[in-house]
Parts: sequence; structure tokens; C-alpha cells
Amino acid sequence: MAKKSAKKASKKTAKKVTKKVAKKTAPVKKAAKKVAKKTPAKSAAKSAAPSPALPKVGSPAPAFSLPCSQNRTISLADFAGKTLVLYFYPRANTPGCTVEACGFRDAIASYGKINAHVLGVSPDPVKDVTKFATKFKLNFPLLADEHHAICQAYGVWVQKSMYGKTYMGAARTTFIIKNGLISHVIEKVSPDGHESEVLKLLSA
Repeated sequence: MAKKSAKKASKKTAKKVTKKVAKKTAPVKKAAKKVAKKTPAKSAAKSAAPSPALPKVGSPAPAFSLPCSQNRTISLADFAGKTLVLYFYPRANTPGCTVEACGFRDAIASYGKINAHVLGVSPDPVKDVTKFATKFKLNFPLLADEHHAICQAYGVWVQKSMYGKTYMGAARTTFIIKNGLISHVIEKVSPDGHESEVLKLLSA
């Protein structure tokens, strides 16, 4: 009898402990389910709207009309019959993008001598590109492609990864446009000295 009563008591104690543990762990399980629903793979897939391929040399440059750092709207049509250097950079006021922008700034007189115009484009709001241009006294416009529609049109809106996380961003790419047509496409741009690289292509 003593053994049976001891078994019953131990079973009751085990049930009580199990119930307490279940109550404590229930919120954790619910939270885990919520996190599982929003996995990085799924969230990346939602934002990873595929860009079309890069425009080919000789093809018409995709049209654009965007607000810029000079408090006006700039369109591709403004450069009809002219030479335009359109460079895409990931983000305003970051180290590599600052080096690249200041390179174009310091060489802008050389671009003027060969009647070439320079525009920078990033998926930033206009207030950010304006602050960036003011801070570094940039003497050419920066376009604000906040909704990355133009980045997608030019095929530079791509999936990137950093520290094991994936995200969408603008690939550092430069297009030379002459008379509305793509004449050069420069991919995987190195910011340091890029302005000289472009000048050489324009002068060739």
C-alpha cells in the first residue's frame, strides 16, 4: 500500500511540474512561431524584386526623372544630344561613396572641357543626398531614387550579403550615355580613381 501511495504521489507531483513548465514555455513557443514565420529567406524573397538585365551597349538608356540635391527635378531628356556619366552608388555619406563622389567633384573641370555631364544616383531620400552634397561641396547633382525604380530599370538593384544577412541594394555601376544611347557599362566599380577611369574612356 505504501508503495502504491508513493507512486500516486510522485505521478501527481510530475503532472504539476509538467503543467507549470508548459505554462512558462508557452509564450516562448508562441514567439518562436512568430519568428519562424518571418525567416530571413522569406523576408529577403519579398524584397528581392528581380531587376532586369543591365542595358546593353548600343541600346537606349532607360528614361528617368528624379528629384536631386539641387532642389529640382532632372530627367534623361535634359541631356538629349549630350554625353552623360550616370553613376550608381549604394548609399550617401558612406566611405566608399564619399571617395567616389569627391573624385568626380575634383575632376569636374576636366569633364566640362569635353562637354560631359556627371550625375550620381542612389536609393536615398532627397534630404540625404542634399546633406551629402552640401557636406562635401559636390559640384554636380545627386539624384534621389528613393523607391529604387531607376536602379531596377538600369539592372543595378541586386541582392547583397553582409555578415550572413541578405538585403537588396544598388550595385556600384557606371553608365556612359551618348545621344540617349548606352556607350559604356562599367560594373563592380572601385571608388578610388574611378573618375580618371571614366575620363580615359571618354577621351579615347
